[in-house]
Amino acid sequence: MEVLEDERLLSFGLGFIIDSGCKKKLKRKRRESCKPLNINEVSEGKMFCLLETREMMLRGENKRREVTIDGDVKGLHLIHLLLVCATSLEQNKLDSTVENLREVYENVSLNGDSVQRMAAYFADGLVGRLLTRRSPFYDMIMKEPTPEEEFLAYIELYRVSPYYQFAHFTANQMIIEAFEREETYNNRSLHVIDLDVAYGFQWPSFMQSLSDKATGGNHVSLRITGFGKTLDELEETQARLVGFAKTFRNLNFEFQGILRTNSRVDSIQKRKNETLVINSIFYLNSMRSFARISDLLKSIRTLNPSNVVLIEQEGGRSPRSFLSRFIEFLHYYAAMFDSLDDFLPLDSVQRLQIEKNHLGKEIKRLMDFDNDEANSSKYERLETWKGRMESHGFEGTSLSSKSIIYAKLLLKINNHYGSSQFRCENGGFTAFEREEGNAISLAWQDKCLITASTWQCAEGR
Repeated sequence: MEVLEDERLLSFGLGFIIDSGCKKKLKRKRRESCKPLNINEVSEGKMFCLLETREMMLRGENKRREVTIDGDVKGLHLIHLLLVCATSLEQNKLDSTVENLREVYENVSLNGDSVQRMAAYFADGLVGRLLTRRSPFYDMIMKEPTPEEEFLAYIELYRVSPYYQFAHFTANQMIIEAFEREETYNNRSLHVIDLDVAYGFQWPSFMQSLSDKATGGNHVSLRITGFGKTLDELEETQARLVGFAKTFRNLNFEFQGILRTNSRVDSIQKRKNETLVINSIFYLNSMRSFARISDLLKSIRTLNPSNVVLIEQEGGRSPRSFLSRFIEFLHYYAAMFDSLDDFLPLDSVQRLQIEKNHLGKEIKRLMDFDNDEANSSKYERLETWKGRMESHGFEGTSLSSKSIIYAKLLLKINNHYGSSQFRCENGGFTAFEREEGNAISLAWQDKCLITASTWQCAEGR
């Protein structure tokens, strides 16, 4: 009966955050970046032909060029073409890059198989690297979705895939357990510092779980300090969470939004006896600079938190060049695009929204890096994060059996939407323990996508 009740609560929380999230809109924030390459060495005619071929692809007019060969063979050919493009771009052979990119566009489709769809966005990212921001073609290629489009795409991915659900529900279980360990002296007060609160989708189901623990009329106090990119986003998130918190009479809720550019983590005041947890989901990877990551970890250490929840996208190795990073991202997003085929048909409007306004946006952003190892986008391995955390005075803690059970329940719930199976031998999403029970990962088939771990301040450090 307890397992059935846990599944019911997970379903309740997931349903609420999806439904409530659709009610809010965001305002646009302009993206600023600069590009190191230009197209001075490429003839105007070749560039025009490349962009014309891309337009034909977007209109679906390149279907007549498709060859009726095995899908796997065609997929391997596209991957090979992309690698040739990336290699020639790294070697500054721009004419060759343009010619091969044109062939890529001739063989991809936004409504094709997963490799064709993914390759279209990687091709855009490579074209974006060819152009300066002053180029009249730059905005056409690198145009970002509106905040409304990006928000709706996020909701759709949250609805159909366990990708973000896994991160949020696993983190929530870790935070609940940190709170329970200190209930005898924390005055039933919990303070979570969320390093990237974003839309706040993580917290409604967490409030539900925390409220369920407030038995016998005892109130629980929850304070969330959330860092965000814009004031508008923080205000929308605050309104959403405060409104939901009012539905629980035994929950005292407080939210403080902080612009990331205006404050440091160590400037936040810790109240007496409260359990303090740092929540970091997909944030440290986004910082790029190891020096910035190091400074943040030092600031967190000075707060002496009860727990640090760390969840990041998983990399396969330590790429040190443009090409090696490109290959790593290809592996990662091949799995992401392939997984969507288990949940949404090729003609699905929702799938196109997710891929164009969320995954495609991420791919183009990740292509915006140089060869500077310390300041380039990359997804790190668990072993890398383990070394960094330990060198900054943290030690890993073992996950509870409940964390593993909840991961299984989450994937089971997701089966209601698609054919994904927990520990399916031939594919689907899988969840498994790592580091002798100190971490848990989500994978699609044999590609690890997300890893969650929890850390405490090491004694004597």
